[in-house]
Amino acid sequence: MPPVHFLPAFAEHGDAPARPRDAAPLLTLPGARAMPTSIRATAQVFEDPRSLALLERIRLVAPSDANVLILGETGTGKELIARHVHALSARRAEPFVAVNCGALSETLVESELFGHEKGAFTGAFTAKAGWFEAAHGGTLFLDEVGDLPPSIQVKLLRVLQEREVVRLGARRSVPVDVRVVAATNVRLQDAVAAGHFREDLFYRLHVVSLALPTLRERPGDILPLARHFIDEYRHRLGHGPVRLDAGAERRLLAHDWPGNIRELENVIHHGLLICRHGVLLADDLQLSSLGLQRRPAGGAPPEPAPLQALETALSGLFQQQGDQLYERIEETVVRAAFEFCHRNQVQAARLLGISRNILRARLIKHGDIAAAR
Repeated sequence: MPPVHFLPAFAEHGDAPARPRDAAPLLTLPGARAMPTSIRATAQVFEDPRSLALLERIRLVAPSDANVLILGETGTGKELIARHVHALSARRAEPFVAVNCGALSETLVESELFGHEKGAFTGAFTAKAGWFEAAHGGTLFLDEVGDLPPSIQVKLLRVLQEREVVRLGARRSVPVDVRVVAATNVRLQDAVAAGHFREDLFYRLHVVSLALPTLRERPGDILPLARHFIDEYRHRLGHGPVRLDAGAERRLLAHDWPGNIRELENVIHHGLLICRHGVLLADDLQLSSLGLQRRPAGGAPPEPAPLQALETALSGLFQQQGDQLYERIEETVVRAAFEFCHRNQVQAARLLGISRNILRARLIKHGDIAAAR
């Protein structure tokens, strides 16, 4: 896989349609239109309050050289976020190299990452630089880093500590200047506890963490993404303007999206293949039932929906009949929203649907911020 350079953040790539100035920020994967099928999330928008809070956090941490660990389910767009971190850093003019650790065979992973010398193993007819050297001066994105075998984890830790690599079969080290952005769709803490992932490597990678919400957790992004994919695929298919029927919008918003952005893109692609008269109807949407069938490990029943869980919790509080119950509930809701938005007052107020002044007054009243701030 050759080094991949990222285009400027939020730029229109290739022949993408022009976007209105007031449109939600959009990230797209370079060369997305050349991909015959969607094997990765190829677009990311930031319109939902939770997404906007994430975008602000990225803007804060991207300029540093700190290693970043991106956490999120498959299909949430982790590579797009990694590319945006790179685009907002001082390394933006240098290579961005993306490596899928889960796709590397265990016998070749060391050679792929760190390189090899001629004759290092059968078939090594010439010396070859690894991905660390290819990313020198720029950013190396290690997707599915939890899939690396233990022996490679040890060597990766050494590279991060010493900032140099030793090619397979070599006796001398090669200095490298690389920022590592890693991603995983599993809880690395659980992998550490199970002995499958090194704790010291986890802390080396986990200097900054970016948690990507699932598509079902940021419903405000669903329709903007759907409209973006409609524009993309109608262009590829040679269709004229296509609009979403109101029933189709409701169905998209009600779906669980177990495959996240990747699933949404494929649903829109299929829908445009069969829709007629320039209208995408609810019946044109081929939605999976995986979200209904998924069960936690061990066969336990699924967790209750968030509102159902909230009602259950409130019933328990009502039974206690404590003093100032409404004040306690309000304080909990406001504080949770404030922390959820990384203590950003504007985004927390937008999330709750109240003004920033009202939110600020509640935060001061509950002692979460000082009145002088």
